[in-house]
Amino acid sequence: MSAERRAEPTSAELARLRWRCRRGMHELDGVLESFARNALPTLDADDFALFERILDLPDPELVAYLLGRSAPADPDIARLLERIRSSHRPAT
Repeated sequence: MSAERRAEPTSAELARLRWRCRRGMHELDGVLESFARNALPTLDADDFALFERILDLPDPELVAYLLGRSAPADPDIARLLERIRSSHRPAT
């Protein structure tokens, strides 16, 4: 994967991905929406595409990855999932 910077995402792209972060599963919503709000504009083109691929995953698989119960075979997906996981700070 290249570290190429992408042009600033359009507001429509950001809105679309933020909407896709609403999974209907509280555990996922908080983590994904927080990441989308704070990190999406900073992602390079490759990671932006990876995030879209992550959002295509079924909820049970995504939860297992984010909770560390299993690991994806794709190392780039695993790297971005770790970034998502480490960026989330639950409300106390």
